[in-house]
Amino acid sequence: MTISLIAFAILLSLVFLRVPIAFAMALVGGAGFAWMRGADAAGSMVGSAVFETGMNYSLSVVPLFIFMGNVLAGSGIASGLFTGADRVFGRMRGGLAMATILSCGGFSAVCGSSLATAATMSKVAMPSMRRFGYHDSIATGAIAAGGTLGILIPPSVIMIIFGLLTESDIGKLFIAGIIPGVLGIGLYLVSVMVAVRLNPKLAPEVREPLPMKRTDFIGVLATLALFVFIMVGIYGGFFTPIEAAGMGAAAAVVIAAAVGGLKMRALWEALKDAAIASAMIFAIIIGAEIFGNFVTFAGLPDALADIVYNLGLGGFEVIIIIVLIYMLLGMVLESLSMILLTVPIFYPLIYQLDFGSGVLANPDNALIWFAVIVVVATEISLITPPVGMNVFVLRSVLPDVPLMTMFRGILWFWVADIVRIVLIIAFPAISLWLVGP
Repeated sequence: MTISLIAFAILLSLVFLRVPIAFAMALVGGAGFAWMRGADAAGSMVGSAVFETGMNYSLSVVPLFIFMGNVLAGSGIASGLFTGADRVFGRMRGGLAMATILSCGGFSAVCGSSLATAATMSKVAMPSMRRFGYHDSIATGAIAAGGTLGILIPPSVIMIIFGLLTESDIGKLFIAGIIPGVLGIGLYLVSVMVAVRLNPKLAPEVREPLPMKRTDFIGVLATLALFVFIMVGIYGGFFTPIEAAGMGAAAAVVIAAAVGGLKMRALWEALKDAAIASAMIFAIIIGAEIFGNFVTFAGLPDALADIVYNLGLGGFEVIIIIVLIYMLLGMVLESLSMILLTVPIFYPLIYQLDFGSGVLANPDNALIWFAVIVVVATEISLITPPVGMNVFVLRSVLPDVPLMTMFRGILWFWVADIVRIVLIIAFPAISLWLVGP
């Protein structure tokens, strides 16, 4: 236990020194394993982690889903979603901000990446909101918060990685994220309504919705069709969640070409960006595997279980503590690193906790519920200062907007996320109702 805590302290120190998280985890994990087992054993463990990660067929979903999102982003479909959503909310005060939230939810449903959703929607929604007089704080807050939906609404790359780490049913993880994702959209919409009512300067008076062109209508239908294609394919038994990534990527190319928004340059950029993002993700996965092997050998999971048992903590009390840990870690780590670093340590505890005689009495249901809690906690970390990865993505796209302005706008949505995670913890059926027995 003590060795593991020292390792975590060294890891966080390296992160503060701006050492890339993938290399920091690999360095600390490899050195710690060598100190405990010897250099030869450490070399064998590191080599095995690199080889097994690179040859893991299940991880092929990562570049494919990223590529699918990049194709949609480059084809102009996202602008159609935004215009379509504006037709729903355009006549309400704050309607463009609400349209941004709804279009982020729709885009993330076929993208699976929070950062890609935030980057894409900032280019689509921000010019319109500025043109109609929206304050930069509410505009950037809506984009950054809406972007977080990409890691929960299926298909979700984070959910896939959680499933691989815990050997859970990825299809059930996908369906468990639907209602919490819709709940997130609803609470974000309420946040906009409350914000503009309390501070009318954030948004202009009621206006006419943006005109909807034929290409915008096609974009809405195309996104809906792709989402239905992936979900029906998975739950209809036509293909597995892993095969769905390939089918979805191919369908995205066909749809983007059919609507006329996919040029050869855009296709090349989608491929290049997917390769770069996938390389980064695989490096983090390898680093987390090395570090995870070290802390497991050092006995951290067993030590945590003993602490919980000795303190007599209940299942829900442990879950609340874990959520607080995620929120603290989110201030210094980005979402994928946090998932890979902590899930192998925490998830064995779920099988040993007592959640009573309800739906969580089934350990498999408890693990799916825990997955949703972890992902929502990670969403919160994406907009929590001082890191807030979605905020820094927006800052790179909108360098003229101060960070403090962005974080002020995000506060409304951060509160909504806190309400959502409390509801999910208190009422597990929100996550498990669609999953079934």
